Amino acid sequence: MAGLMATFGRYTHAVVRGVPASLATEALRSCEAEVDLDRARQEHADYVEVVKRRLGLEVVELPADEALPDCVFVEDAAVVCGDTALITRPGAESRRGETEVIKGALKKLGLNIVEMTDERATLDGGDVLFTGQEFFVGLSKRTNQRGAEILADAFKDFAVSTVPVTDGLHLKSFCSMGGPGLILIGSSEHAQKALKIMQQMSDHRYDKLTLPDDLAANCIYMNLPDKGHVLLHSTRDMFPESFKVLEKLKDYLLIPVSNSEKMKVDGALTCCSVLINKKPNI
Repeated sequence: MAGLMATFGRYTHAVVRGVPASLATEALRSCEAEVDLDRARQEHADYVEVVKRRLGLEVVELPADEALPDCVFVEDAAVVCGDTALITRPGAESRRGETEVIKGALKKLGLNIVEMTDERATLDGGDVLFTGQEFFVGLSKRTNQRGAEILADAFKDFAVSTVPVTDGLHLKSFCSMGGPGLILIGSSEHAQKALKIMQQMSDHRYDKLTLPDDLAANCIYMNLPDKGHVLLHSTRDMFPESFKVLEKLKDYLLIPVSNSEKMKVDGALTCCSVLINKKPNI
C-alpha cells in the first residue's frame, strides 16, 4: 500500500474525446444556459494542450460522436485503477453508447477490461473518488448501490464506501483529491456533510482544504517526474475566492484551466479525461 501511495497521481496517458456540435443543444444539463460551442471547443483544446505539451502525457484523442452529445465527458464511461479498467453503465440512458469507444481505447492501451453488464446497475465515473487508499462512491441520480458493489468487486484490493449525494450531479461535483491524503471540498452544507460521512467511514486520516465554491473543488491532481505536485484547477475569472485559497498550496505547479462552457452542461475538469499510469512494456 505504501508503494501505491508513492505513485498516487502518477500518470503516463490520458484518453480524451472531441466536443460534438450537439453538445450545445442536446447535452444533458441541470440549468438552461446557452453554450458557446466555439469557446467550448477552444477551452477543450487548451486543456488537451496542457496535458500533452506542458505535462508530457501521451494523449489518446478520440473523435466526437454527434449522436452522443455528452461524449466529451469520458470520465463517466470508465474507472481505471492500476492496470484494470471498469467500463461503467452510465446512469443516463442517452449516454450508454459512450462506453464502446472508450473500452476499445483502453483495451488498446493493454488494460484489463471489466464490463458492468448487470442491467440493475448504474455508475458514472464522476461519482467515484479514488484516494490512493480507498474508493468513495457517490450514490446520486446517476449511480446506484448495485453499481458501487460491482466497482468493489472489480477493485478488490481497496475498501469501497458509499456516500449519499443529495445535491449536485456527482460526488466529484463538489470534491476531488488535491494530493496524497488531501481532499478538496466545497463549502456548501451538502458538500461538508458528505465529507463528514467519508471521514466517519474511513480508517485513514485525510486533511481537507475547503473552497468557497463547490465546483472549484473539482481539480485534477498529478504527481509527475520533473514536475512534482501539479494541480489543474478553475481560473480566477470563474471562481475568484476559491482561486485565492488554491494559491496557498505551496510547492505545487498550479495550472488554471478554463472550463466555463462545459460547466453549463454540468461538466467539471475531471470529466474530460480518463487518466492512466501505464507500466512500461518489459
